[in-house]
Amino acid sequence: ELYEKKQVDNVTAQILNKLVDLETSRIRMQLEDIQRVMADYERQYDMKSAEFFAKFDAGQLGDHMDFVEWASLTQMAEHLRQKIESVAAEENQ
Repeated sequence: ELYEKKQVDNVTAQILNKLVDLETSRIRMQLEDIQRVMADYERQYDMKSAEFFAKFDAGQLGDHMDFVEWASLTQMAEHLRQKIESVAAEENQ
């Protein structure tokens, strides 16, 4: 956006784009790590994360330590997905 408004030069725009790409890659790697752990919980408890989180959020599963961690991971994964979508939306404008 800054580049299009001629508020930064070409080199600065390239650097900013690289930084955004690096941050996006870092976020994707975090998301993949979290999804691997969530997949382990899904196998262990024979339940998809979305189903688990709905039940956990409704208070149907208790506060077993695995459930607390799984719920936190589910929320973190959603937050990271939103970040990725936000960056993608900005790039498409």
